[in-house]
Amino acid sequence: PSPRSTLRTDLLALLNDSKQVDPETRDELYRAVLACAERVSVRVFPAAVIDRDGLHRCNLRGLREALWACQPADVSLVDGFKLGPTAPPHRAVVDGDCKSAAIAAASIVAKVTRDRYMHAADAMYPGYGFASHVGYITPSHTRVVRDRGPCEIHRRSWRARAYLSEEELAAASV
Repeated sequence: PSPRSTLRTDLLALLNDSKQVDPETRDELYRAVLACAERVSVRVFPAAVIDRDGLHRCNLRGLREALWACQPADVSLVDGFKLGPTAPPHRAVVDGDCKSAAIAAASIVAKVTRDRYMHAADAMYPGYGFASHVGYITPSHTRVVRDRGPCEIHRRSWRARAYLSEEELAAASV
């Protein structure tokens, strides 16, 4: 084998739940997965669609669409949820990103795609700190959203603590 394929094989041994892999290794794994995968499909939904349809429904729809885009496949594995009768044949694996290299690879691709989007959003919406929190609620993100209000890429239907005023927070804790 060439040194490049050996490196990729060594790197793919590190596949795991994307949240358990540091950002630099995630980026390397992302490139390795794209270099050796037969097919990769990513679905992204804008905040307005998630607000309209709900996050869980969008996640399930995105998984179904991605699985269809990757057909034919000998076996289709998904992390956690059965996708219903409109999905291609698949098997749900609870905690799949820790148990299956294929699911872990999908987790890496999804996380890197999201992180790259958040870095681009940071340039488009300065002051929200998207590049540093990459979409997760953090104390600094909470303060910014409370001070500035949500920008156009924030979901409006999600009433996270970050979106609540001090008065709403006080009322919610009573």
